[in-house]
Amino acid sequence: MRWGHHLSRASWGSRLGRIPRLPDDHSPFLIHRRWLSRRERPLGPLRASERLHGSSAESAPHSAPQARRHAQLFQSSSAADAIRQHRQNLVEWFSRLPREERQFGPTFALDTAHVDPVIRESTPDELFRPSSALALDHQSPTAGLPPLALSELFNPDASGRRVQTVVLYGTVGMGKSTLVRKMVLDWCYGQLPAFELLIPFSCEDLSSLGPAPASLCQLVAQRYTPLKEVLPLMSTAGSRVLFVLHGLERLNLDFRLAGTGLCSDPKEPGAPAAIIVNLLRKYMLPEASILVTTRPSAISRIPSKYVGRYGEICGFSDTNLQKLYFQLRLNQPDCGHSAGILATPAQRDHLVQMLSRNLEGHHQIATACFLPSYCWLVCATLHFLHAPTPAGQTLTSIYTSFLRLNFSGEMLDSTDASNLSLMAYAARTMGKLAYEGVSSRKTYFSEEDVRGCLEAGVKTEEEFQLLHVFRRDALRFFLAPCVEPGHLGTFVFTVPAMQEYLAALYIVLGLRKTTLQRVGKEVAELVGRVGEDVSLVLGIVAKLLPLRILPLLFNLLKVVPRVFGRMVGKSREAVAQAMVLEMFREEDYYNDDVLDQMSASILGVEGPRCHPDEPPEDEVFELFPMFMAGLLSAHNRAVLAQLGCPIKNLDALENAQAIKKKLGKLGRQVLPPSELLDHLFFHYEFQNQRFSAEVLSSLRQLNLAGVRMTPRKCTVVAAVLGSGKHALDEVNLASCQLDPAGLRTLMPVFLRARKLGLQLNSLGPEACRDLRDLLLHDQCQITTLRLSNNPLTAAGAALLLEGLAGNTSLTHLSLLHTGLGDEGLELLAAQLDRNHQLQELNVAYNGAGDKAALALAKAAREHPSLELLHLYFNELSSEGRQVLRDLGGTAEGGARVVASLTEGTAVSEYWSMILSEVQRNLNSWDWTRVRRHLELLLRDLEDNRGATLNPWRKAQLLRVEGEVKALLEQLGSPGS
Repeated sequence: MRWGHHLSRASWGSRLGRIPRLPDDHSPFLIHRRWLSRRERPLGPLRASERLHGSSAESAPHSAPQARRHAQLFQSSSAADAIRQHRQNLVEWFSRLPREERQFGPTFALDTAHVDPVIRESTPDELFRPSSALALDHQSPTAGLPPLALSELFNPDASGRRVQTVVLYGTVGMGKSTLVRKMVLDWCYGQLPAFELLIPFSCEDLSSLGPAPASLCQLVAQRYTPLKEVLPLMSTAGSRVLFVLHGLERLNLDFRLAGTGLCSDPKEPGAPAAIIVNLLRKYMLPEASILVTTRPSAISRIPSKYVGRYGEICGFSDTNLQKLYFQLRLNQPDCGHSAGILATPAQRDHLVQMLSRNLEGHHQIATACFLPSYCWLVCATLHFLHAPTPAGQTLTSIYTSFLRLNFSGEMLDSTDASNLSLMAYAARTMGKLAYEGVSSRKTYFSEEDVRGCLEAGVKTEEEFQLLHVFRRDALRFFLAPCVEPGHLGTFVFTVPAMQEYLAALYIVLGLRKTTLQRVGKEVAELVGRVGEDVSLVLGIVAKLLPLRILPLLFNLLKVVPRVFGRMVGKSREAVAQAMVLEMFREEDYYNDDVLDQMSASILGVEGPRCHPDEPPEDEVFELFPMFMAGLLSAHNRAVLAQLGCPIKNLDALENAQAIKKKLGKLGRQVLPPSELLDHLFFHYEFQNQRFSAEVLSSLRQLNLAGVRMTPRKCTVVAAVLGSGKHALDEVNLASCQLDPAGLRTLMPVFLRARKLGLQLNSLGPEACRDLRDLLLHDQCQITTLRLSNNPLTAAGAALLLEGLAGNTSLTHLSLLHTGLGDEGLELLAAQLDRNHQLQELNVAYNGAGDKAALALAKAAREHPSLELLHLYFNELSSEGRQVLRDLGGTAEGGARVVASLTEGTAVSEYWSMILSEVQRNLNSWDWTRVRRHLELLLRDLEDNRGATLNPWRKAQLLRVEGEVKALLEQLGSPGS
């Protein structure tokens, strides 16, 4: 595959000490999308990775010049040691990964999986110019300006003036935190030679301190203890000291002199916000360099006269950046089976190539991946779909974790007294839009649609301010302008599945209210207040008059408000109804299953499409009920509570009971294979084995024929059905592209099956090892095993015979068209007597000759329980077929041998079964070979018709001849 750019890998030297492992909760200052390398990097000068749009390092310095620069400011060995320890502490702190990243394995490192987003310089006039109503389109601040590299942020401006303060801003998901982390680590590794001391501050951390007075030196010493030695030198370090202030939107700054007085002494205590204000004013440490990151809504908190350069983080606005990111993310060399996205380099390359082609041909996914955070989501989803992942991980948990990585701890506006969670606001507004789209079956929204959901119920000035902040900071995270032909001017959810996730969240949180529910709270409160007043009066009267009825009325009035409140507030039935209606929508029955739909939306569809430029007329929202189930699981409810969207345990229990009641009524119907898999996937997302066992207790037939069983689908089926207790009458996995790994995953399900169909799966001798173990398992209850049309060969037959020897349940075994040949049939003939329960054996169409077929037929005749042996369509001569017919028709008892459509001069009673088998397998069999066999059988029919005088037999033979000729016509001429 051609890539626009290549990334050279850095080689690292000696190891540091092992970095301690973090608990599951990630630090608020850290961000996702990097991997912890197994080989930690040294803190000496190293050659930087070459990155797109310039490296954050100008050039890796040599050790001697680096030492000379340190000697200029930090002459004492203690100061140099303090800086070295500070670097090492920052590496350990910034290298720790949140749990969402550790699930991908330990081999990623920020230097090998990082791509710099585009940073473009902008001016104050452009920043504070009134924006469009929705402000969704990304516009370059100044046409013709080249992108800025991190190493160029503090270069002199266009007028040649020195730049000391840089403000980087970007909406949620643009990668501000990752950029800061990469910059800090670059400095730790000696790749930012312009700065000899870097001090990062989290504005969230500083805001949590409140107004408690502390000096700048105290703030630095508390957070970075080794720097106590060099604090006296900060004033003389000049521009070689860089302060990084991350997340300015978390901090309320007041630049008025009346609000924040002047202070130039780093040792003078003051409120943290006041310290930051004086740093930005350049009144304290006027020569120091400062880098600020913030959301767009907080840019105006710093007067522009104190800012030397504004830089907008524009994400991956170039498709080549997206390709490079995915190439680095999905093509890591040391992943292997335990942590890798795919097991082999060829599989990884194929995945990257498909994704690259889809980025080039499907413009909407390229628009979504404009946000680096969504590139992470794409990689996480592909990992979920195509690789082994931690037990219990679900698609819903990936999306919930993704939102936690981007929104955890985020308030919509830190200046607002309500402290409203940004995610809670998004669930209320974007969730409403998403659900209206799902309920009306649409994915395209006009500006009026979006405006209506955003401005619904907005009346006060404070609410309008919150809406303004959300539009500037987060609206682009959820919505994107549609670029598909015929829908220009409309908006779509940046990632299609996010619409269904937010719609599910909107319903599960109970944000959708009926008219009665909207007024119910007020009515209940009114009835309660009236009830309290009346109860007070009745209580007084009851003390004065001996009326026994009054205490009863008193108690009833207490109950009425609670009962009324529960009646009008009960939305559990609505949750269950919305979910079940979407799951069992009949027009969706013959779509691909949910997992294939997700894979196709990311990787595209291989081969031609019917309508390449048009979406399907009827939108499918099958992920919506899956997400509803997943959001009710305990893990996701805990994460949602961290996001400010709590779901109470009692509400979750009542919702689950209502859903179980609905599924119990509608879930008994027979579903097509793809819809049955979706039903099982719903239970997998729910992660409640007791719930699934009760709902699926009536399931007796698992028919997934034709469904492409990827490792993820095998995991889903095994997790949902593997722990059940009731037996499955039949498990049909024909033509599912199963491999031995899939067989091992599904082993718990197979142990519950009585009939197991594994036809047309390309299973070879390796799979027979797992089948042998299955047959030898003490809990195996399989009576019928169909392995037809798999290349088992004689080696596989030998393994199956080991299983047959110790099995006590199997009665019917089909090895039709499994490539056994003479060797395989001879093995069966020699060891068939080791099994004593088999009743029917099908070894038709295996290329065996007369000798092997006759040996197996004799062994079958002597078998104590075998009743039927299929040998048709083997390479039998006319004499061989006649011998087999004679063998099957002479002796009493023993197995009947079916080698032809005739028995003597009569039609075989199995003729219909033979022709049905041919008809069923025409698509997978060699037509030339089938035609030759049918012609031989037709000659047998004609010869027997000429040899008999019985008119009834002649009529039967003529009828079967007609069926064979019809099949031959269907196969066409020999040259077709």
